[in-house]
Amino acid sequence: MNQTPEKIDTAYDENQIQVLEGLEAVRKRPGMYIGTTSLRGLHHLVYEIVDNSIDEALAGYCTHIEVDILPGDVIRVADNGRGIPTGIHPKMGFSTLEVVFTVLHAGGKFGGGGYKVSGGLHGVGASVVNALSEWLKVEVHNGGKIHEMSFSRGAKDYDMRITGDTDRTGSIITFKPDGEIFDELVFEYETLLTRLREQAFLNAGLKITLQDLRSENEEEHERAEMRYEGGISSFVEHLNRNKTPMHEEVIFISGKKDDSIAEIAMQYNDGYNENIESFANNIRTTEGGMHETGFKTALTRVINDYARKFKIMKEDDKNLTGEDVREGLCAVISVKLTEAQFEGQTKTKLGNAHIRSMVDAMVYDKLMTFFEENPVTARTIVDKASTAARAREAAKRAREATRRKTALESASLPGKLADCQERDPALTEIYIVEGDSAGGSAKNGRDRRYQAILPLWGKMLNVEKARLDKVYTNEKLMPMVTAFGAGVGDEFDVSKLRYGKIILMADADVDGSHIRTLLLTFFFRFMRPLIEQGHVYIAQPPLYKIVPRGRKAEEHYAYSDEELARFLETYPGADIQRYKGLGEMNPEQLWETTMNPETRTLKQVTIRDAQEADYIFSMLMGDDVGPRREFIEKNATYAKIDA
Repeated sequence: MNQTPEKIDTAYDENQIQVLEGLEAVRKRPGMYIGTTSLRGLHHLVYEIVDNSIDEALAGYCTHIEVDILPGDVIRVADNGRGIPTGIHPKMGFSTLEVVFTVLHAGGKFGGGGYKVSGGLHGVGASVVNALSEWLKVEVHNGGKIHEMSFSRGAKDYDMRITGDTDRTGSIITFKPDGEIFDELVFEYETLLTRLREQAFLNAGLKITLQDLRSENEEEHERAEMRYEGGISSFVEHLNRNKTPMHEEVIFISGKKDDSIAEIAMQYNDGYNENIESFANNIRTTEGGMHETGFKTALTRVINDYARKFKIMKEDDKNLTGEDVREGLCAVISVKLTEAQFEGQTKTKLGNAHIRSMVDAMVYDKLMTFFEENPVTARTIVDKASTAARAREAAKRAREATRRKTALESASLPGKLADCQERDPALTEIYIVEGDSAGGSAKNGRDRRYQAILPLWGKMLNVEKARLDKVYTNEKLMPMVTAFGAGVGDEFDVSKLRYGKIILMADADVDGSHIRTLLLTFFFRFMRPLIEQGHVYIAQPPLYKIVPRGRKAEEHYAYSDEELARFLETYPGADIQRYKGLGEMNPEQLWETTMNPETRTLKQVTIRDAQEADYIFSMLMGDDVGPRREFIEKNATYAKIDA
């Protein structure tokens, strides 16, 4: 029977309709403007200001952008562009500088002729940064004068004033993000470096400098100066730096139609993963869009048509698929266009339909010409795609064989899986455990209502050096794929996942770290949505058990050497047991320290930057020893290892 909702005894009239004045809306709902108030949103503030300087570079007026992280995690961005206009705005009746920093949807990017091409199309960047900062100060050099304004949480402290004379042009913006808005306030130098390096690649010849000046010790200050005359070709070389190229030359093609420009740089490596980075007006389009679609479609047609034209493929051979021709491909696509249509302020997908046909036609024409003029490179690429096609067919056969085998078995789940009773993925979790000993403790110690245990056995495959067909025949990976229930590779469907949390529980030693890295490489390469949507966790088992002298019934656990030191200050002379493996703990200890949601610690695995993650996995799990040694030496922590 339907029930009528109880009426709320409150008037609903004009007094209940709120109108947020000025920048109040930004402070009330910051996520609508910068996506999140986490660390990612914090860094987004810097990108908004830098993007305005990049627009000056696109317009041909800026050659150098300086970004400084000052003590107190204050950001200063300076450029040598024209400087933000400072005259009285004809519509608003006050300084244009004040308009830019206090009025949403105000900017030079709406057809007024200030910018022909721009990434900041919504005109909210500078004002949003101002609204979300504890304070912001702007200094503009133009017209021979220095103009200045400052703001507190979006409200001006005083009207624009002239503070001196100058013989240069440009803008200097200094701001401190607001602790009332953001969860974290400490900027990551490497995160900013990755983004700014990217912008330097995309704008050939533009110099971008990043300095970290937070430490009182000048010797600890970090500085990077980036300028790449090779543009996106240098970008591809950078992305491929841990891989072995299949051809020496980076292929570069470009074209222009009306006001739209497209540039593409590409190079194949001997790996099995594709890496396509796309940008529109210097904004990374993480979800792709029309420019990516045009490129992929044309690439597949070019390689198939070339292979048939020059009899590399036989008449009765099946066409190579897009997946085949993109194996081992590293490419950067950069388009610049007026009136770019992005999805939302965070700009993740390009929607301009005309750019698809433009890129498609350009790639087909110019790449075909390149292949005909460089037959050795073309043959190398076709051969790699053909090999990928054979591996794809082998993977298909292996997948079908796996399905037939599963259908014939009495139970479709792996034999060693100790499943849970609950079936709602929102409530379930699966522990991936190395070895039968640890698996036994985990099975006996778990809460079987919602916790499943899958012990791993057999040889772990390094998928960085393997195609999908090898995954289907690997006795360690396939039980995991079957247990998860969501498929693998291009068939992976995260909506079919049987467990909401996938928890890696390995020993706290070098071997355990290696196993975790191998598993994470597998998830990243063949089940990436698991990580992107936050399903993967790492358990934190204790390193030590401490029993105070004379109090054998009392046990404490330390999860780090620092925690052990603090315990020993309280319990000098205590008995210490160093856990060399999970199997040394009985089920009760494993539950209490590592599996009980009330007392355990889990680390969630996330991807802040897929490009950097791709580099890390290639470097850690690839063949090139040099970069891996350098990474280990830089990041290693030193601990006492039992003899």
